[in-house]
Amino acid sequence: MEDTLTVYKASQLCKVSSKSIINWIEAGHIKAYKTVGGHRRIKRNDLEVFMQRQGIPVPGEEPASNHKRILVVDDDPIIVETIVQSLEEDEFNYEVISAADGFEAGLQVNHFCPDLIILDIMMPDIKGNEVCRKIKSNPDTRDTKIIVLSAYLDEEKFAEMKSYGADMCFSKPLPLPQLKEEVARLLELK
Repeated sequence: MEDTLTVYKASQLCKVSSKSIINWIEAGHIKAYKTVGGHRRIKRNDLEVFMQRQGIPVPGEEPASNHKRILVVDDDPIIVETIVQSLEEDEFNYEVISAADGFEAGLQVNHFCPDLIILDIMMPDIKGNEVCRKIKSNPDTRDTKIIVLSAYLDEEKFAEMKSYGADMCFSKPLPLPQLKEEVARLLELK
């Protein structure tokens, strides 16, 4: 295959619109350069790195294992690292990735196709109730389990989040053993 790709070819490989590829380039998510004529070009290796980072299947690569997929969405890198590390060390060999903002989370939901999402609903660019509602109302993602995290929720807010589709709610600071047990239960591994 060729080493340099057009925006159109990259969009075909990622199964998204050309506009999405341009947006990702402009946001700095994909490295690209412009030709003398002003056309964007992407090196195949740069696109593949982006695709792997985002959980987008790269044509010609072996598909990932059949392990349960978990997406952790939180803007606090310490919380993300703690949850990811804890789940990766679990006996069930989960495939775990993370997203630090709503944009990245949207990409991951579409391309990584998680079985379960651990979602901090108090992030600047995410409305937790809206995320839950969208995931549960989409036929492709309605079976995705959602665990909501927040430092600021009371029982009333938890009930509200469950009405939008959250399967479980936890307050921060996070009870990791309880979270791991709930993840296994929701994924029907226990």
